[in-house]
Amino acid sequence: METRDIYLDHAATTYVLPEVKSAMDPYFCERFGNPSAFNSKGLKAKGALRNARKTVAELINALPLEVYFVGSGTESDNLAIKGVARANKEKGRHIITCKIEHHAVLDSCKALEKDGYEVTYLDVDKYGQIRLNDLKKAIRNDTILITIMYANNEIGTIEPIKEISKIAKEKGILFHTDACQAGGQLSIDVKELGVDLMTLNGSKLYGPKGIGLLYVRDGVKIEPIIHGGGQEKGLRSGTENIPSIVGFAKALELAQTSKDEESKRLILLRDKLKKGLLEIPKTLLNGHPTERLPNNLNIAFADVEGESIILRLDALGIYVSTGSACTSKTLEASYVVTATGMPDEIAHGSVRFSLGHRTTEEDIDYVLDVLPKIIEELRNMSPVEVDLEKILEEWNKNE
Repeated sequence: METRDIYLDHAATTYVLPEVKSAMDPYFCERFGNPSAFNSKGLKAKGALRNARKTVAELINALPLEVYFVGSGTESDNLAIKGVARANKEKGRHIITCKIEHHAVLDSCKALEKDGYEVTYLDVDKYGQIRLNDLKKAIRNDTILITIMYANNEIGTIEPIKEISKIAKEKGILFHTDACQAGGQLSIDVKELGVDLMTLNGSKLYGPKGIGLLYVRDGVKIEPIIHGGGQEKGLRSGTENIPSIVGFAKALELAQTSKDEESKRLILLRDKLKKGLLEIPKTLLNGHPTERLPNNLNIAFADVEGESIILRLDALGIYVSTGSACTSKTLEASYVVTATGMPDEIAHGSVRFSLGHRTTEEDIDYVLDVLPKIIEELRNMSPVEVDLEKILEEWNKNE
């Protein structure tokens, strides 16, 4: 078979757009000053930092003083969760999250548990959404923070963020959302969403890696987790990464400006891929059928290992994944997929296809041409054959 170059792993990371790279270029070797330095080079860098903060603030409908630049989405999640917990410990030590969060959230919560905080990990339904009644029941008098992701990085399911926000506000609880996967595709208007804190990063929206953002609503009590020179109004010390900050702002601007048109294009391609793949016998859609990211498709192929599928596709120049890039080195079934009630023997065959700017209909046609043959070959070699109807019967109980 011929080899192509079809990248369908945009949920793991994206390439930097030419416009973003052009915006960054002057700040590597020409305008390289330290924005804290009181000289011409430093002042130019400081101006670039100020403009980037203003641009981002306008895009998310916030004030510039509410925007903090950090080193990654992971750092942003850590700062939001640990910073709020430590600053509000006199009010309470209880946090609510859910079982399919990114490890940056889950591990931050586990770290706080070692310090005496209590965390409730909400279950999700078979589509990966939390149940709002479960959230209401989990709230206690000492609950200080709810942290629920905007959209899941593995199965693409979008959570009911606005409804969660209303519940949090009624109880006077702070609400943080990890919006890294949503930043390039969905509305991130913080006023409309009703969030108190929001995490974004550059590498998921065609910006540079190693740059993130934390929105903190003015008035929210939060402590730094990195100390030093007092940059970012004392919340995140360390010399600001001006090239990446400028690139992040440009990437977010491009993404939010084009998101409506691009989402329509991606949904058409995604749904064509979904229709073709679900025609393969013994396949299932992971995640919500409609409330999902425009570019995300996660399919479970029964009687096949996901890793085997990835290797076969990779040999043909088609790049996909089994789930989060942060956990893809393990051979365990995805904790996200199994949290929906999917048994391990099916979850092991899950593959994530995440489309992007360069994805074409020709790419989708090629995948639909080669993948059914790959699945058939792998199943012929597989010693496993599950009873899909029985598994579906059990899975459907997790409404």
